Amino acid sequence: MSLLEVEGLTVRLGGRVLLDGLDLTVEAGEKVGLIGGSGSGKSLTALALLGLLPDGMTASGSVRLDGVELLGRSDRFLSGVRGERVAMVFQEPRTALNPVMRVGKQIAEPLRAHRGLSRAAARAEAVALADKVGLPDPEHAVRAYPHQLSGGQRQRVGIAIALACRPALLLADEPTTALDVTVQAGILELLRTLVAEEGTALLFITHDLAVLAQVARRVLVLGGGRLLEEGAVTDVLAAPRHADTRALVAAARVASFGGEARP
Repeated sequence: MSLLEVEGLTVRLGGRVLLDGLDLTVEAGEKVGLIGGSGSGKSLTALALLGLLPDGMTASGSVRLDGVELLGRSDRFLSGVRGERVAMVFQEPRTALNPVMRVGKQIAEPLRAHRGLSRAAARAEAVALADKVGLPDPEHAVRAYPHQLSGGQRQRVGIAIALACRPALLLADEPTTALDVTVQAGILELLRTLVAEEGTALLFITHDLAVLAQVARRVLVLGGGRLLEEGAVTDVLAAPRHADTRALVAAARVASFGGEARP
């Protein structure tokens, strides 16, 4: 049994199909990429897996985590799963974090909710996590509000929150897109290190194959809400089968090496 088993995942908005019969699996400890262009259904997939679809959207099919069906479950049930067994790092930490709550309290929140830690114990763990994700002067950092931190520091806070309870599966939705190249490299290295240390499975969502190649071993390519192809990252980079994948590979080569894109 796979850690995550998704079968026929379909998302609709009224009569419009946004995600069409997606199948995917993630094994315990596996690093999988989900890639595609804008509007391909990548972020929608992550939201559907967590039961966080916007109002008006409905999901059908099957999403099983540890063999337990998640689709159709109550928000109360899913609240016990989010942060505990599966967690998410969002693309834009400025909007993902509560602007009026100190970051230490936000890191401590899942520890109190899922682990039952006292306020003092949760705060101490929040400081330790702030240090682990590389925030400078962790004791001071946990007392800051999100707007007082840089974009890269806010994303490190988001990673600390997501990994606080050592979930079995981490969803990372374009976590470096809003960051400059130098900061992006640091965040990618941090993610690689932390998921390796904890044995956490990773579903990394991106539009950039150059980034994906640094963190994943296997990749699924989405286009128009459908799965176009899948395989080892090295195989897909070397010999993409679908036209959409070839375009992504060409874009990655241009970004990495410069020059003319060749489909």
